[in-house]
Amino acid sequence: MNFILRKVVLCLTSTTLLASFYATAAQAPKHEYKPDGYSIVTIETPEDERFHVTGLDSDSNGVIWVATRFGDVWYYKNEQWFKFAQGLHEPTGLLVDSDGSLLVSQKPELTRISDSNNDGVADVYEIVVDDWSFNDNYHEFHFGPVKDKQGNLYGTLNLSHNNPDAFTMGAMGSPGGFRGFAYQVNKEGEFVPYAWGLRSPAGLGTSPDGEVFYTDNQGDWVPTSKMHLLKKDKFYGHPVSLVDVEGYTRESIKQMSLKQLEEMSETPVVWIPHVEVANSPGNPEWDTTEGKFGPFSGQIFIGDQTQSNIFRVMLEEVNGQYQGAVINFMNKFQSGNVRTEFDVNGQLWIGQTARGWGSQGDKPFGLQKVVWDGSTPFELYDIKLTKTGFRISFTDSLSAESVSKENLRAQSWHYHYSSNYGSPKMDLETLPISNVTLLKDGKTLDVVLPLVPGKIIQIDFAGLRDKSGRATSVDKVYYTLNQLLAEAQ
Repeated sequence: MNFILRKVVLCLTSTTLLASFYATAAQAPKHEYKPDGYSIVTIETPEDERFHVTGLDSDSNGVIWVATRFGDVWYYKNEQWFKFAQGLHEPTGLLVDSDGSLLVSQKPELTRISDSNNDGVADVYEIVVDDWSFNDNYHEFHFGPVKDKQGNLYGTLNLSHNNPDAFTMGAMGSPGGFRGFAYQVNKEGEFVPYAWGLRSPAGLGTSPDGEVFYTDNQGDWVPTSKMHLLKKDKFYGHPVSLVDVEGYTRESIKQMSLKQLEEMSETPVVWIPHVEVANSPGNPEWDTTEGKFGPFSGQIFIGDQTQSNIFRVMLEEVNGQYQGAVINFMNKFQSGNVRTEFDVNGQLWIGQTARGWGSQGDKPFGLQKVVWDGSTPFELYDIKLTKTGFRISFTDSLSAESVSKENLRAQSWHYHYSSNYGSPKMDLETLPISNVTLLKDGKTLDVVLPLVPGKIIQIDFAGLRDKSGRATSVDKVYYTLNQLLAEAQ
C-alpha cells in the first residue's frame, strides 16, 4: 500500500471510529441523577480564555491550581483568577508539590515550575524528566504526576494515533520511546520505565495508603474502560508498547496469540461499563474529607469526559487482591469531566474540557464544584462480597415493606479481550435472587444469588425505598467479581 493510500485508509478508519464514538455517547441516559443534599456550583472562568481544565490540584490553604490545555497555569484565590505560568505544550496534569512548586505534565516533559521572587508569577521552569519520545502526534498525551508515600513520582504516556511510523495492532500505535508506559521518577530523580501495555491512561491517583491506581479508556485491546492498581514491570493489555520491553520485537509481538497476551495482562480492579457509566474516565480521587462531603468517606470519585458525570468506586480486598464496584453519582455537568480534586473544605472540584471529542454537557470547557449541604441522602452506600452473594448497605434506613427479592434484579456478563474497538457484553444472563434479608441496623441487605468469578454482576434495586418513601437517585451497581471468597473467610 503506498503512503498516500495508507493515509486515506487511516483517515477513513479514524472517521468511522469517531462516528461510532458519537453514536454511543448519544445513547447515554438523559435523565438527571444526583443525591439529595448535593449541588453543582459553576465557577466563572477568566473572560476570553479557552479555559479547558486538564490539570487540577489544591493546596493546604484552599487555593485551586489549574493547568489548561492551551498551555497556561492559573490559580483561584479569594474568588479571583491569577495567571501563574504560560507557554506549556498541552499539559494534562498538575500537582502541587510539598515545597509549593508545581509539577506539570506537558507532552514532551515533566516540568517543575516555581516562583523564586514571590511575585505571584512563575519565573523558573525546570525539566524533571523527558526520557520518552514525543513525535508531535496529537494523541501522545502525558498524564500525571502523582506521588507515593516514599516520594516517588508517577506519570503515564498515551499511545499515538494515525502516526505512519508507529507499530500498530489495532487503532493505536507506538513508534517506540515508551509510548503506552507508566513511568516512575524515583527519589534520586531517575526516570524508571515502570509498567506497560497502557492505551489511553487518562487518570492517575494515589490512595490514602500510597498505592497508585490508574484508569484507561475503552478502545482497541481495552474492551471497556477500567481501573487498575499500578504494579512494577507488569503488562496491562495493549501489545504495541512491548516494542520497548527487552526480549520483544515487532515481529515476535505479532506472533503472540490472543491467549498469551490475555494471560500476561493484569486484571482490572473494576471494569467500568461503557456508556452506562463512562466512556473516557479521568483521575481517581479519594474522599479523605472525613465526612465534610457526606457519607461516602474513603470512597473514590471519578469524572467522565464523555458522559459529563461523576461516578463512585468502592473497593475491597478479596484473597489479598482488590476488586469492587462502580455506581453513578451525579450527571448533567456543563462539560466533559476529566479532573477531580477535593479541597481542604470538603468540596469536590471538577476540571472540564470537551476537546474535539464532544461531551454530554454542551459547554466546551469550564470548572465546577460539588458541595454538600449536610442533609442525609438515600443512596447505595457500599457493597461487599459474601460467600453466598453480596451485603449491600444504604445511607439511610430502608422501608422493610420494600425489601423483597422481587424488588431486586441481577445480571452477569464478561467482556471479550481483542484488538477490536471495545467489546459487547458477552454471555449476558439474568441471575436468580433466592433470598434478601434486612439486617438489624435497618440499612443493610444480605442478597443471595449465584456467583461465578470473572464476571461483572449488575444489581438493580429500583424497587427499594427508605422509611420516608424515597427512592435512590441511582438504582444500578456494577461489581467486578474477579475472585470468590476463600474458605478461610
